[in-house]
Amino acid sequence: MASLLKRKKFITVKENEKEAADVIVCPACKKELVKSEVVANKYVCYACGSYFRVRTGNRIKMVADPKSFAPWFDEMESKNPLHFGGYEEKIAAAQEKTGLHEAVTVGEAKIYGEPVVLGICDARFLMSSMGHVVGEKIAAAVELATKKRLPVILFCCSGGARMQEGIISLMQMAKTSAALKRHSDAGLLYIPVLTDPTTGGVTASFAMLGDIILAEPGALIGFAGPRVIEQTIGQKLPEGFQRAEFQLEHGFVDAIVERKDLKKTLYKILKLHRQRDGYANFDSEAEPKFVPSELMRERSAKSRLMSAWEKVKAVRDVRRLASVDYINEIFDDFMELHGDRLYRDDPAVVGGIAALDGQPVTVIGVHKGRDLKDCMRHNYGMPSPEGYRKALRLMKEAEKFNRPVICFVNTSGAFCGMEAEEGGQGEAIARNLYEMSGLTVPVLCLMIGEGGSGGALALAVGNEVWMMENATYSILSPEGFASILWKDGKRAKEAAEVMKITAQDLYHLNVIEKIIPEYGGADSDALHDISMFMKFHMRRFLEKCSTMDRKELAKARYERFRRF
Repeated sequence: MASLLKRKKFITVKENEKEAADVIVCPACKKELVKSEVVANKYVCYACGSYFRVRTGNRIKMVADPKSFAPWFDEMESKNPLHFGGYEEKIAAAQEKTGLHEAVTVGEAKIYGEPVVLGICDARFLMSSMGHVVGEKIAAAVELATKKRLPVILFCCSGGARMQEGIISLMQMAKTSAALKRHSDAGLLYIPVLTDPTTGGVTASFAMLGDIILAEPGALIGFAGPRVIEQTIGQKLPEGFQRAEFQLEHGFVDAIVERKDLKKTLYKILKLHRQRDGYANFDSEAEPKFVPSELMRERSAKSRLMSAWEKVKAVRDVRRLASVDYINEIFDDFMELHGDRLYRDDPAVVGGIAALDGQPVTVIGVHKGRDLKDCMRHNYGMPSPEGYRKALRLMKEAEKFNRPVICFVNTSGAFCGMEAEEGGQGEAIARNLYEMSGLTVPVLCLMIGEGGSGGALALAVGNEVWMMENATYSILSPEGFASILWKDGKRAKEAAEVMKITAQDLYHLNVIEKIIPEYGGADSDALHDISMFMKFHMRRFLEKCSTMDRKELAKARYERFRRF
């Protein structure tokens, strides 16, 4: 601290330029900072946590392996398509000031040994506006990445279109998007990382077309800039509007990643998207143990046979194990992805990518919550249309990368509020049934609590459906059944017995393929044993699916439901 105060004194008296250069001012909190400490902190203010904009060379150092970056297309010449006065001089001045050829630098690099095509936009070069050279370098890099079958990572930053190039700048939006479409059709991964600011035509093209979209904390992300919006509507925008956190909440960003974690996060994603054949690429031949402990066997032996109504009450207990408990216990490297890319991120549905003993999988679960506050945040596990659309987006992404899908279902049913109807709840459920039926990857669905009507079925169109021994799965709640058929909701207990909603009933009806033991109750004490049982049989399921081609998987799922 004394050293910092001493440096502040130096900058105040400005004894010489060298000492002044050792101190930089945070643009957010305006505090004077020791430059070396800011650099060590990945260009993040250690006083207020705000992010400095990063130069191209520094960004490459932060995410690429040392000396692994090889630039591409630096020979492209800038032109003046509209013969705009003074434009060539502006380009020349920006080149001299920054040492860059243009606002974007592209090339091949490695991240912890994983080869990638890397692109970095630099705000120092005409606010990283998108001119024809920017668009051409990105399109050409994506085309070469497609040819080499490499993933693409673009660090996006821009004020938008380059005004001096007019309509030619506009065309770069379509050109870059078209190149990314071909890259995607080839089954390859694209990750844009949105930094401050990402606006205008860049946001409306390559910045928002990723398989997985990451953002830095606090980054300004939007189509129209805040000043333009305020001038248009004549109102002051609320705090945080268009920031990365706003975009996450509204479903357009998968994750906000702190700069210190960015390289490791990118590596995790790359590792889970390596090209693989089959669905049983396990790291180890050793199978997980699923033999229950002696305590669990004792609990199972002592547990009495529950009635259907008792099971209804048990699965509604907020203390019952949740989907996130099983996800964290069974899988490695789980990374939650957010948003439906349309409107919102629904907290009732949790989903992302993970590894099952090294085999990449897409995991989706309905989460009810653990206490009153948490339940309210997750809407008591009742998905909205955005939740089903998020789940479907993740499933379609899994299909693109030939990744199995595993769903954990625990919901009393789809949310039936007014806003859900306005958002198209029925269409969202129908779309999931429609699309899940044709997925060309293995789909495994586990009913771990309540399975309420179409809201549960929308996440349960699987090649196999398993059910925990005390879970329930029904056309509607026993209360609703009794009210509709008998005009008496008080007969819910009686309804539960005649509806055939237990795992044992549904196994005999061939609605499910497997009953998962609970070892005396799906509580924290039984978590490990239940999870190891699931994990062992998940491996068996994927080994069986590895003998089937993609069309056979979809056909088998179709025939499974065709039998009912």
